[in-house]
Amino acid sequence: MSLQSLDIPLVADDGHRFNLIARIPAQPRRSLLWLPALGVAARHYLPLAEALAARGVAVFVHEWRGNGSSNLRPSRRNDWGYCEILTRDLPLSHAALQQHAGTATAIIGGHSLGGQLAACYLGLQAGRFQRLWLVASGTPYWRTFPGLRGYALPLFYRFAIWISRRRGALPGRRLGFGGEEAHGLVHDWAKVGLGGRYAAAGLEIDLEAAMAKALAAIDAVLLSDDWLAPPSSLQALLDKLPLTAARTEVLSAEDLQAKADHFAWMKQPQAVAEALDR
Repeated sequence: MSLQSLDIPLVADDGHRFNLIARIPAQPRRSLLWLPALGVAARHYLPLAEALAARGVAVFVHEWRGNGSSNLRPSRRNDWGYCEILTRDLPLSHAALQQHAGTATAIIGGHSLGGQLAACYLGLQAGRFQRLWLVASGTPYWRTFPGLRGYALPLFYRFAIWISRRRGALPGRRLGFGGEEAHGLVHDWAKVGLGGRYAAAGLEIDLEAAMAKALAAIDAVLLSDDWLAPPSSLQALLDKLPLTAARTEVLSAEDLQAKADHFAWMKQPQAVAEALDR
């Protein structure tokens, strides 16, 4: 199959520069704007992009601020949160998808935090996407996690807010969670984890209300041994999209031919690509 590989340079109105990675088949029947997990650079989703492109899906992998090709790194001087991602960066990637994919059925999706923000952006872009694809995703709200794990999460969320404010960024690589993350991003994420409601500091739009009005079919994939995204967490996210029809598939290590955890599938994504693209 003929496949076009692009690195599309984009510049936000506040000077943020990044590349949108695209893998585009000759005649795409679907187009996907894909959002990475927290702290994961876009290039790590190339195996997924190529697996989906082989199935006729044009894939555009967004780059988070502070990761990979982004010209920014979080610090006391460089800070951002959900507002900048949803209103400055994602519209640029969305416009590039529309320019390069033509009339192919538009899908937005993501992995982990990427899936959450894909759901938020879906709410803000009424009617622009026909489907939402989620992999190992769900709300971080502590009450949606079973057992002692759930009760421990508020302590971690409060610690993450404190240390990122103190240092100017979350030292995620040292903590074993995410990368070097901006304080504003950590604050927005942890607030959802503590209170269960999506909001973005500096954004006047009610994200919860916008998500509740979203219309799109949802295809969700869970990994059987993934403690970071249990079924109850996914269901709580789906409950915020009551007008959508959702299909969920759980993949095992046997299905994946890899560990069925939060990240191992990324290197062998064929089963995930098949589960999404039914």
